[in-house]
Amino acid sequence: FAAVVLMVGDKVVFSPWVKGWNARAAQVAELKKSCSQGAMLLDREKSIRARWELMRTNALPGNMSAAEAQVFKAFERWSRASGVGISSINPQPQGRRSASDFVTFECRADAFGTLATLTRFLYEVEKDPLAVKVDLVELTARDKDGKQMTLGLQVSGLLLNPPGS
Repeated sequence: FAAVVLMVGDKVVFSPWVKGWNARAAQVAELKKSCSQGAMLLDREKSIRARWELMRTNALPGNMSAAEAQVFKAFERWSRASGVGISSINPQPQGRRSASDFVTFECRADAFGTLATLTRFLYEVEKDPLAVKVDLVELTARDKDGKQMTLGLQVSGLLLNPPGS
């Protein structure tokens, strides 16, 4: 009789209690994780807001033709600073609408130079405050020794609050 009472007690009382305890412990662990992530975000609020303000102020103009002109000037600036030659710059005819409040402007460029000058060119692109991001890099040798190189580069720029949004 005692064995039956223990087995029923285990199935009816103890096992559900342990399952409930483990579920609450998992929920508490998840809440602690969420709280620590929230605290980290609050700690980084100033730097996140500063980064957003930098992106917002350095975004391309809302007008697509003005944005294209600004990107062309940037490519000229980067090529002068690095010493590479630009063989072509091909903007995409339409920007890619990602949301109602921003559009990305995509552009592909081909440049040529030595590995050192192309590396410097990529550095200039990355350090520029203009809100462009490197999406694709293709590097190929123009000669058998690899002294002359060609760089295919695709960048996308950020246009905030474009017209028609």
